[in-house]
Amino acid sequence: MTNREQQILQLIAAGRSNEDIAKQLFLSQGTIKRYTHNLYQKLEVKSRVQAVARAQELNLL
Repeated sequence: MTNREQQILQLIAAGRSNEDIAKQLFLSQGTIKRYTHNLYQKLEVKSRVQAVARAQELNLL
């Protein structure tokens, strides 16, 4: 997992929306969606809730 993906995962876990994450990181919402999609694939999940739960299981958060 890249540093940026880790950063986005932490913001997702904090309950931030894609719009909020994009504004905070000075990226487009489309870029955040791409990172989120990549995270889902790496964690083998299909939702934000599952991603956070899986990341906690793997001690990534």
